[in-house]
Amino acid sequence: MAPIPTPPAEPQDSPEGYVGLEAAEAEGLARRRGWTTVRSLEPGTVITMEYRYGRLNFEVADGRVARAWKG
Repeated sequence: MAPIPTPPAEPQDSPEGYVGLEAAEAEGLARRRGWTTVRSLEPGTVITMEYRYGRLNFEVADGRVARAWKG
C-alpha cells in the first residue's frame, strides 16, 4: 500500500491581512511571504472549490482586495 502523501507546508499568514490592500501590492506581499500561487478574481467569478496547498485567492473590487482566502 502506498503511503499517504504529506501536503507541503503553507505560509503561516492570515488572509484577512490582505483585505484593503491594492491588488498588485497584495500579490507581491503574498509571494514574498511564501505563497506559491496567488489568484486574483473579480467579484462573482465562478471557480472550482478544490483546495490547493500554497494558493491564496483574492477577490478584487475597484483595484483593492475585498476578500482573501486560502486554497
